[in-house]
Order: sequence, then structure tokens, then C-alpha cells
Amino acid sequence: MAATEYPATGQPAVDLREPAGWRRTKNQIATILMWAAFAITLVPLVLVLYTVIQKGASAISWQFLTGGPIPPNVLPLGVGGMGPAVIGTLEITGFAALIAIPLGVLGGVYLNEYGGTSWLARLLAFLSDVMTGVPSIVMGLFIFTIWILHFGYSGVAGAFALACLMLPIVIRSTEEILRLVPSGLREASLALGASRARTIMTVVLPAAIPGITSGALLAVARAAGETAPLLFTIGAARQVNTHVFSGANTALSTQIFRNAQLPFVGAQERAWGAALTLIVLVVLLTILARVVTKRFSVPLR
Repeated sequence: MAATEYPATGQPAVDLREPAGWRRTKNQIATILMWAAFAITLVPLVLVLYTVIQKGASAISWQFLTGGPIPPNVLPLGVGGMGPAVIGTLEITGFAALIAIPLGVLGGVYLNEYGGTSWLARLLAFLSDVMTGVPSIVMGLFIFTIWILHFGYSGVAGAFALACLMLPIVIRSTEEILRLVPSGLREASLALGASRARTIMTVVLPAAIPGITSGALLAVARAAGETAPLLFTIGAARQVNTHVFSGANTALSTQIFRNAQLPFVGAQERAWGAALTLIVLVVLLTILARVVTKRFSVPLR
């Protein structure tokens, strides 16, 4: 790099221009490859969204979103819809989030702030990694064995199964985000006399809220689209069930599964409509969570 001089002191300074020669060529190649990889990754996402919108938009109506299910061989979509499935999805996924997110955040805080290299921290990290790779159908069978056989189908059983899937994602994402918080913030707070718990609550967690929210949203998005665990846990309700602790329930993912495998045109159109509804719900929840996070996050100065 060429050296220049500061006007006031006459001391040499480094010219921070872009690299030249082979370094500049490598930078351009890497940039092109990065954008190419981004475009390749974007292609299947755009195709999936286009297909779902194309096939499901015609089914969406207010009656479809609020009405009850109709027999699968009935063609007109105006007679019924996915109202009970929409309510059931919000109930089950919301209850699962209430279970998994607080426990996951506490687990991530323990791993990063308290556990260190202790045997309990290593065990918790190992079990989180194992649970991340467990197939969702295994979680459904697990809840079926310990809950359904004793208490019957219910929305809370489905929430337990989804919470088991969400928990390791929240734990590991929270731990990784907390590692990115500068240690200087902790040291400054402790130097001012704050306790360790107060430092975590007032300094560390506010700085990590955006990342923790992203991890929680990733877990919620995965749980909302799971089908296998719910097939074994919530039963098959045809009416809205607001009692999450008792009685069979339904969800959009199970309705998509059941309608898509039927040969009737009306059922398949309802499956596409339910898929589009599920995508829109996840997007709305993501936007809402981002707004709330931005409202309550504490900016660091």
C-alpha cells in the first residue's frame, strides 16, 4: 500500500485503499461466488413460495379461515375451511413456546455464564446436541407412550412434543449468542458493584435479545410445521377446542397431511390453502416478535 502523510504532523499514514493485483482479483472472485451461492440458495425458496401461493391463494377466504372442516370429497371450498386448525395451531404452538423458550434461555444462560467446564454443563450440552438430531416422530411416540396412553389425546400433549423439539434449538442458539456479548460489558457491570445475576439480567440479556429472539423464532417455525409428533398426540378434532388440556385437537400441519393424501380435488385445494395459511402465520409471528424485540431491547452506548 502507498504511504501518505498527515497534513498536520507530516507523519506517514497507511493508505486504506482497496487491495490491488492478485488480492483484488481474489476479492472479486470471492464476492462473485458469494452472490452465486446466495442466488442458488434463493431459487428453491422462491419456487416453493411461488407454488404454494399459486395453488393455495384461490382457497383463501374468510370462511376458509374461520369455518369448520368439511368432508374431503366435497368440492366447494366455500362450505367450510380450516378455522379449528388455525386455532389449534396457535394454541399448541403457543403453549409449546411458553414451555420451551424460558427453559431454553435459562439453559443457555447456565451453559455460558455459570456452567463453564463442569460435568453438568458438559452433560447438558451433550443432551442438547443429541435432542437436536432426534427425529420428530420419535418425540411423538415418546409423548404417546408416557402421556396419551394414560390421559388421552389433548392439545397439551402435542405442545409437550413440540416443546421437546424446540428446547435444544433455543438452548444452543442462546448459548452461542451470549458468547458474542463482549466480556468487557460484564466486567464493567461487576466493577460497579452489580451482582452476577443482576449483570446478566440488565446487561448481558438486553444485549443478546435480538439473537435470542431469532433462535426462538427458528424453533417456533420448526414446531409450527411439524406433523409427525401431532399425529400421535392431538387426535383429530372437527370443531374448535379451546381447552388445550383436554380433548382432541387439530392443527394446520395435520390437516395438510390428511388432505394432501386424499384423491379428491377439494381436499387437495384445502391442503394448499392450509399450507399458505401456515406460512403466513409464521411470517406474521416473526414480524410481531421483531417489533416487540425492537421495542423492549436496550441499546448499548
